[in-house]
Amino acid sequence: MDLKQRKQWNENHKKLTHIILKPNEHQTSIELFLDQHRLLHSTRMSNSPIPTLEDELFINLCEGTLRKYPVTTPDTKNSIVWHIWHITRIEDMTMNVLVNNDEQVLHSGQWNKKLNVNYPHSGNEMTEAEVTDLSENIDIQALMAYRNDVGRKTREVVSRLLPNAFNQKVEAERMKVLEEQKAVKKEASWLLEYWGGKTIAGLILMPATRHIFLHLNKSIRIKQRIQKKGD
Repeated sequence: MDLKQRKQWNENHKKLTHIILKPNEHQTSIELFLDQHRLLHSTRMSNSPIPTLEDELFINLCEGTLRKYPVTTPDTKNSIVWHIWHITRIEDMTMNVLVNNDEQVLHSGQWNKKLNVNYPHSGNEMTEAEVTDLSENIDIQALMAYRNDVGRKTREVVSRLLPNAFNQKVEAERMKVLEEQKAVKKEASWLLEYWGGKTIAGLILMPATRHIFLHLNKSIRIKQRIQKKGD
């Protein structure tokens, strides 16, 4: 996914933002979302016909670079593997619990037992010790398999949404489920408040797309900075 394709992704996201709340554009919105979302996961997740942003991140990516923490970049100290885990957790809990009123893939696929780390939350407000532990010990192969499962489930969930679903507000009971599951740390309770003020469209436009795009771009910059220096 080169610079031109990234610019096109941004333009398409603006288009999706413009049409997603229009009932007569419902199917077009779903199809555009699926195209946008496909480019944010590996080609293996959806058999993308073109290389994706995640594919670009993993080209010549060393495991040492993937796990390195802390990193010295202007906008983050966290490791690339933390960013990948974080966007996957956010997508899982928002799409499956808040949108679909279903179980997280983390639990239904028993990925919580396979990742080799025990963090049920989103990663927001983690301590340095926690980020160090995750960066050093998470099972990368399991993480990427979990990520593919989450991506595929998101596509199923969004494809089944009925007209006018995008206009619906997130139900308070679903927020309570995440709270009970400790999916958000107490120190990050602001995140639940943020999601609670969103419509389903708002979750589609941020946690399931733009949020991933931003973190993958950030991860690519980390990779370039570290491997250029030869750290």
